[in-house]
Amino acid sequence: MRERFAFGGGKVELTDDGSVAAVVHPARGLSMLLEDGGLHDPRHYWGKGFVITSRGSHRFDAPAFTRWRQTGIDLLYQFGELELRVGRRFGEQWTETYELRNTSASAIEVGSLAISTPWRDLYSSSRESLNGAVHAHVWTGGADAWSWAVPMDGSGPGLGLRLTEGELWAYSVESRDGGTGSNVRGHLYLHVTDQARAPHAMGGQPLIVLEPGQSYRWTWQLGWYDSLADFRASWQPLLEATELAAEVGESIALELAPEASGPSSVSAATPGVQYVEASDGTRTSRISVLFHQPLQEIVERRVRFVLDHQRPVELGDSRRFSFLPYDTETGLTVLSAAWQDWSDARERIGTALLLQATRDHGWGDRAELDEALVGYQEFLTEHLIAADGTVADDSQRRGRVRLYNFPWFARFLLGQGDVAGAVRIIDRYYELGGSHFLAFDLGPLLEELAALPGDPARAARMRDHLAGHARAFLDYGDDLPPHEVNYEQSMVAPLLELLLAARRVAPDSIDPAELIRRLPWLTAFAADQPDVRLRHIPIRHWDGYWFGLLRMWGDVFPHYWSVLSAAVYLTFPDDLVPAAEAAWLRSAGDAILRANLVNFHPDGSATCAFVYPSCVNGRRAHVADPLANDQDWALVYALRLGQELA
Repeated sequence: MRERFAFGGGKVELTDDGSVAAVVHPARGLSMLLEDGGLHDPRHYWGKGFVITSRGSHRFDAPAFTRWRQTGIDLLYQFGELELRVGRRFGEQWTETYELRNTSASAIEVGSLAISTPWRDLYSSSRESLNGAVHAHVWTGGADAWSWAVPMDGSGPGLGLRLTEGELWAYSVESRDGGTGSNVRGHLYLHVTDQARAPHAMGGQPLIVLEPGQSYRWTWQLGWYDSLADFRASWQPLLEATELAAEVGESIALELAPEASGPSSVSAATPGVQYVEASDGTRTSRISVLFHQPLQEIVERRVRFVLDHQRPVELGDSRRFSFLPYDTETGLTVLSAAWQDWSDARERIGTALLLQATRDHGWGDRAELDEALVGYQEFLTEHLIAADGTVADDSQRRGRVRLYNFPWFARFLLGQGDVAGAVRIIDRYYELGGSHFLAFDLGPLLEELAALPGDPARAARMRDHLAGHARAFLDYGDDLPPHEVNYEQSMVAPLLELLLAARRVAPDSIDPAELIRRLPWLTAFAADQPDVRLRHIPIRHWDGYWFGLLRMWGDVFPHYWSVLSAAVYLTFPDDLVPAAEAAWLRSAGDAILRANLVNFHPDGSATCAFVYPSCVNGRRAHVADPLANDQDWALVYALRLGQELA
């Protein structure tokens, strides 16, 4: 049996044990929360959770006491020598207060305290995602903590949760493993602290000590809002910053609430992430900023590192010019065996493209770069690219075809002056059904090939490829064919990139309304949390498993393919959106490019995945994977798009 309470324009459904099973707004019709089945069950319902203490660890589920009220419910959970009182009240706003009390005669240390918030963040298909799922954006920066659940099509209303009492310092993920795979984000838990499992996470986790009879209390309030901007304008945080990244030696201005004390700016003499705090005397808020080296210095050190460490120079043939993943802890390259995402092909070509871009900028040692690139081109022609333009998945498994690879390798050959080779790859891509697949960078590449002089037939064929591909995906509407994930940011960004390129080549071929309708699909993947790893960075929660050495699921922030969003934002036509939105797109694109610099270390080494949550399935996270793998794409796009950076 479920009890329903009115909440703003929607309703909340409570089970007989008082936990929240569903939250529905009539504009959408479906719950914003996960429904029973698959990974979700009543033990993960909203409001249930766990504690880890000096007196033992407990999950709480069935309350010892319930009192139903006209406007909500009161609950009492008892576990060990602690009791947790919960009050839920509904009306125009939905308010929840939690109070954890020590009922023993001596102090108890609370090292972790978590509440389940099981948002419907999953990808059954693009249509089901766009029409029935939500992106859950989370910020646990102490007193200013909040989360924002927005429908995946970017439409309102979204559901905003903000802390009004107490502090939240972490979030973690459960139910993420090989069984759930890449199409489900998992159960998100909000933490008062996760010090017992990940004391380092998100700038540091507090240890809560409850003396006999003492309580820790926090309150959050939820409401429906038409947009993230409306939600974020509904209160003033203690601490905020407009910009979250700057070069070493520059300053970042900070914004403080009238009641808050803290620094007005921050700077750094060395590169890295800094955490900044402000307080009103009772509660503390924290944000995260990045100071980075100049782009040329980052690029040249990275190039030096890969040339010295990430090539299999022990081989006797042209494969010695390829690039491999590199374990920064052991100093060894990593061999793929059967794991394709560690191969000598696929995304690793991003490193070769970085060398090309470095050469083309006039950076680095030109002779050394030329030698490396000629050797890499020899590797491609001998081991990866067939005479008909087919691109093999790696040098050991030449029979498998992966359409993602084709534009990347065509782009490289074009950069080496081999126009005919690039065109062969593109023609072969379309022979293999590429017009029904969203490969990256394809639209701009076709646009470049179509603009090359000297062969009108070739130019016309490239234009035809582009126009036909765009028409095919306009016909798909919101029912996009699944790729390696059923629906993801790196489908929507290439889709928009394709349509934008088609419109530039033939302005009358793409109705601007088609672009305007799809742009919110992309922007909805990200929010504006005051952490350089999160702001404007699209949600991706599987890449650490596929590409990293730790093989860990969970949110990766920032993931390098977030630059695909930047590519759209920085090239979106100003005349199609209001001036304020056009300015926002430029700012967000630049922020994405800068945020990705966090994954490159001063010695030129790098990480392919920073797994952001404090823990994933109980494993300590908030960690940079030791594998330098495929993150060099972030620098390729920074050189291509980052005018302010370069």
